Amino acid sequence: MANAVLELRDVWKIYKMDSVEVPALRGVNMKIDKGEFVTVVGASGSGKSTALNMIGALDVPTKGSVFLDGANITDLQESELARIRGKKIGFVFQTFNLYPTLNVFENIALPMKIHEFEEEKISSTVSELAKLVGLEQRLKHLPTQLSGGERQRVAIARALSADPSMVLADEPTGNLDTKTSLEIMALLVDLHEKQGKTIVLVTHEPDIATYAERLIELKDGKIIYDGKNKKQRFGS
Repeated sequence: MANAVLELRDVWKIYKMDSVEVPALRGVNMKIDKGEFVTVVGASGSGKSTALNMIGALDVPTKGSVFLDGANITDLQESELARIRGKKIGFVFQTFNLYPTLNVFENIALPMKIHEFEEEKISSTVSELAKLVGLEQRLKHLPTQLSGGERQRVAIARALSADPSMVLADEPTGNLDTKTSLEIMALLVDLHEKQGKTIVLVTHEPDIATYAERLIELKDGKIIYDGKNKKQRFGS
């Protein structure tokens, strides 16, 4: 497990609705190594969203174990999980989740501020990331002054700012038009190929799923495919 950023071992998640137990995940085993670009797909009710919560340390399993950078985080308290999430995982959401009263510079810098990076380091890192995502001329703009694609670029830069072990992108193109979606996916591919970033992308869109090297498909709470991402699986 030396190179594993994330590992799920026999993970079950069972929700209770009154007296009825509903298993969302059924004994899922998953290992994501450093530098991989992985897509997690599945229809509604497949367990995809629950798997995302496990991968992102947003929830804990009913049974089984979750490891992040080799450390077992299964039984940690929420406060400890929150601290680990902030340091180890960079999140990119469909709805961008930018702070409307903060400008681009401040939104990108926020994770570094929380973790008390030195001001000089914050300034240099934000400048580098803004250039990387093509927003170096927009640092003083508020989110309302940006297009949807620009907002998602800010979110990606923010996800990278504290140098996390993994970037977890949840439907990152869901609110974007086709042209902008292609631009965002090209940026994620570039981050993977040129920066060596570990990226886990959760999507229901077949065209978006084809960008990753590896595909994990869920159905009824179980992994039914885990292997090379063959584009013909999606008819493209």
